[in-house]
Amino acid sequence: MKQGLPPETDRSAPVRCRGVRGATTAMENSREAILEATRELLFVIMRANGMAAEDVASVFFTTTVDLNATYPALAARQLGWYDAALMCGHEMQVPDSLGRCIRVLVHWNTTRSMKEIVHVYLREAKSLRPDRKTLPEIPLEEIEAAARNIDFNALAFDPNGDIGDEGQK
Repeated sequence: MKQGLPPETDRSAPVRCRGVRGATTAMENSREAILEATRELLFVIMRANGMAAEDVASVFFTTTVDLNATYPALAARQLGWYDAALMCGHEMQVPDSLGRCIRVLVHWNTTRSMKEIVHVYLREAKSLRPDRKTLPEIPLEEIEAAARNIDFNALAFDPNGDIGDEGQK
């Protein structure tokens, strides 16, 4: 790696697809709670890793079976991840496991090494990875400011597949 350049700008390092893991919990089984928790998780993953949406190859989301009000992948679309392949599924039902949990595996094209990847565990999901409790601090005001500038209702993506009048021309 060239001295002084952050890994994502080091053009001598090969680009590899790396897995970035994360998890969080939703306050309840509602569309709003699932999307809010997932947007927060993805925002922190992007911020902690210096990740750009165009470098995301694909994302696999799982939820515990007690979360089924909406697809967490919709939150990725709301954050501009339009071209990444997204998939959702349910997590294994393990006795006494953490409830209302959303997990993510992001496949990210990057020059960073595996040791440089920041995996993110938020809210009650911090208990899943006690070795990951020392995340870089991102002020809540920064997350809230980013979310405040997004009109989530005006986004063109419809999880039901309806394309509206504009897409039928």
